[in-house]
Amino acid sequence: MTTITSINPATEEINGTYELYSQNKVDKVLKKSEEAFLEWSNLKVSERAIYLSRVANVLRKRKSQLGTVITKEMGKPIKQSMGEIEKCAVTFDYFAKNAENLMQPEPVESDAKNCGIYFEPLGIILSIKPWNFPFWQAISFAAHALAGGNVILLKHSSHVPMCALEIEGVFRESGFPEGVYQTLLLDGKSTSSLIGRDEIAGVSFTGSTSAGGSIAEEAGKNIKKCVLELGGSDPFIILDDADLDKAAEAAAVSRCMNAGQTCISAKRFIVEEGIAEQFTSRFVEAMKSYTHGDPMDENTKLGPLVRDEQRSLLEEQVNDAVSKGAEVLLEGGKTEGKGFYYSPVVLTNVSKDSRVITEETFGPVAPIIIVKNDEEAVEVANNTRYGLGATIYSQDEEKAHSIGRQLNTGTVFVNSVLKPEPQLPFGGVKDSGTGRELSKFGFYEFMNKKTMKEY
Repeated sequence: MTTITSINPATEEINGTYELYSQNKVDKVLKKSEEAFLEWSNLKVSERAIYLSRVANVLRKRKSQLGTVITKEMGKPIKQSMGEIEKCAVTFDYFAKNAENLMQPEPVESDAKNCGIYFEPLGIILSIKPWNFPFWQAISFAAHALAGGNVILLKHSSHVPMCALEIEGVFRESGFPEGVYQTLLLDGKSTSSLIGRDEIAGVSFTGSTSAGGSIAEEAGKNIKKCVLELGGSDPFIILDDADLDKAAEAAAVSRCMNAGQTCISAKRFIVEEGIAEQFTSRFVEAMKSYTHGDPMDENTKLGPLVRDEQRSLLEEQVNDAVSKGAEVLLEGGKTEGKGFYYSPVVLTNVSKDSRVITEETFGPVAPIIIVKNDEEAVEVANNTRYGLGATIYSQDEEKAHSIGRQLNTGTVFVNSVLKPEPQLPFGGVKDSGTGRELSKFGFYEFMNKKTMKEY
């Protein structure tokens, strides 16, 4: 493969074809990154913060245009695409404001005259990111990595080359020194071999668990720092004292946002039996409201899936559940005509060994699991190899908090749809990854925590 093709998933038209980078071009990009790191890491933190603020300004100025690129390339409804750009701007604002404080040496009492911990950037970080939030995934990581003085090479998904090049352009327009943030158009094999190069100091990967395992193996073999944000099968727990109208609406939003192509969307709906019938009827009605349409129309709530292969995978997962006894409460699935559209599906009486339970479903398919009590809800929620996020709906704050502490996940939201925020660490446990992005914890992932003592 020497080229990659960008396809509009709503129309199946080709947006453009892009040449993959040659080895000679990759070598030049790496050389430029090395030179840029020397300049960027030696800037005062306050000066780097000014550049970060400029990125936020450029993103807001170009929000409509950049949102359109997202929608044309991966199908997200335009309102959600523009919301993604604004979220990126907020994240850059946050790290511009907080970078200087995060870089402050930390004094430590010891037997020495002076003792402290100093924070220094590692160098060139290879950022391997997915297509589903093409700006957010790449830029949210970049905000704290750049704030600390690292430089970045972005290897984006082959589904979104237009977005990848536009992201590089945002940093160019923001006046960043040449080479601080660069895009690489590469295939998977070339990217894997890049990890072992001496110039690369670390790898930030977001994507599937299987791909993450391969990245981690390559990074480990080459003794490289690696942060993995992987898949999820997030539980959405509805307790018998929940506000059912709010819970059903939030559950539909969480399952159908970005056409369900979200690692942190709710994927298993666990409801206590006393209110199961009432919740289910409300939830099915809420899911029916997510009808697909032109993603460029601001009134559209549900866009297409990114590729037809993704529709076929969902269809296989649903058929597997039905073959094992699942009842279909809302029959959606593949639609006729142009575009990779998939209407919402709601299932109940789902076998625990069904693929919609054991695998990550990347589309608007919602299995409902009925449990006797909150103890069983916790047991079912934790019965997965994933551990990214979870949602609990209950009007008993103390009980909800207690249940949240028992869930094996990186994030728990109570009475709200789960969403990443720059001040909070984001990541998972078990097969959902290792390490964190965002907040001070993400900031320090790619920093050398250097101890210095003076006697």
